Amino acid sequence: MPGNPFPVEKMTAEMILQKRAELGLDLPILVQFKNYVELLMSGSFGNGTSLYNGAPIKPILWICLGNSFKIGVLAILFGTSVGLLLGITAALNRGKFLDGFCTVTSILGVCVPSYVFMIFLQYSLAFKIPFFPYFFDPSQFLFSSVMPSLSLSLFTIATVSRFTRNEMVEVINSDYVKLAESKGLYGFELVRKHVLRNALIPVVTVIAPLVVDLMTGAMVIEKIYGINGVGKLMVDAIAGEGVDYNYVLALGIIFSAMYIFVMLVLDILYGILDPRIRIEKEN
Repeated sequence: MPGNPFPVEKMTAEMILQKRAELGLDLPILVQFKNYVELLMSGSFGNGTSLYNGAPIKPILWICLGNSFKIGVLAILFGTSVGLLLGITAALNRGKFLDGFCTVTSILGVCVPSYVFMIFLQYSLAFKIPFFPYFFDPSQFLFSSVMPSLSLSLFTIATVSRFTRNEMVEVINSDYVKLAESKGLYGFELVRKHVLRNALIPVVTVIAPLVVDLMTGAMVIEKIYGINGVGKLMVDAIAGEGVDYNYVLALGIIFSAMYIFVMLVLDILYGILDPRIRIEKEN
């Protein structure tokens, strides 16, 4: 692709050639790739320094990853818990008021962008009622994480609720659940042993990519609330004075590794939730 990692309008041709030689960009492309992979495996994320100020990128990456990870985990826990509760409630009361209420809630969660909800929370709980800080305060991390976590969890609540409700309704109408009811199994035990466990398999599949999205930061939310996270870092690396390729490459590799790890955990959860997968493997 065309482009240049250096601010060419501020550098002479000799300075650009010197910088390319320092970074090894004048070497054949396969040699560059080999050198980059070797440095990557050593834990230095390639060249390991910013193209523009020469500062090491690893300390900044870990700080930003830590902030995004903590807020993302809070959003995942809250969103999944509330989404499952709403979905189960809607499925067990299908056709009634609670079913309609949970369905409308999930629709709103999908339609309303998280950053709009974030602005609403800032106006309500930071400006009109100064209960939470208007912008992110690292010294009060847990307190400052409430509003962004709630905003990020909105889409998770809607998605998990909708899938849980639909899958549970399908399982409730299945023959093996009717057989369990005919044997005298009702209420919580029926839901726990036969309905929820079978309904969770498609829900877990939906949750997996949401986990990666939340844990790798939300660019707009982090920008609005002033969170020093990886989403904001990626935007700054691309839209700053010039594209800081070392940051972009490092973040791309981290995002990919996290996605692979989450999908691996998902495959393991399949075997835990559905014994038929383990039996098939043994056979």
